[in-house]
Amino acid sequence: MIKTIFFDFGNVLAFFDHERALAQLVNHTDQKAERLRRLMYLDDLADRYECGQVTTDEVFAIACKDGGLTCTKAQFVHAFSDIFSLNPSIAELIPRLKQAGYRLVLASNTNDAHYAHYREQFKDLLTHFDAISVSHEAGARKPHEQFFAHTHKLADCEKHECVFIDDLAENVAAAKAFGWHAVQLTDFEALMPQLQSLGVRVK
Repeated sequence: MIKTIFFDFGNVLAFFDHERALAQLVNHTDQKAERLRRLMYLDDLADRYECGQVTTDEVFAIACKDGGLTCTKAQFVHAFSDIFSLNPSIAELIPRLKQAGYRLVLASNTNDAHYAHYREQFKDLLTHFDAISVSHEAGARKPHEQFFAHTHKLADCEKHECVFIDDLAENVAAAKAFGWHAVQLTDFEALMPQLQSLGVRVK
């Protein structure tokens, strides 16, 4: 019987678009958007930031030095984090699952600045969650086992009583290898039958 449901954040609870950040940041540099895109998202800086290996101050310093940014730190953090929009189908499902008695845990690859931003932006939705696990505090990102081991401490049940919902196949496969049930979110209509096949019921 499923007792705990883990939700990914990006492209599950909310959609994200890095281009929104780039469109703002290019106004503060004479460099091309492609240079910023590679620096902020395609090189290893993004992974290290999401693993808590570098701080927001350090990322800002690198963006200024290597990306030629001339904005303030506050302007940088706002532009960098202003990328999220709610997924209405999942947002409607969350309180129904909570009402049905499931323990809900957010399990997100995210950095400190993004987490601070979306925790405020979606604070009403996040009140339905019993716990939150984020990679920059876990010291590891999905699909690494260390992230799942860290996150399972918040489950309050056995592995076989958990189901994890993520948009990426590699993360779903890793969750299954860890011992959870897992479902890949491709579209909402396909999600519900998969959850129901595991015995998940909503009101």
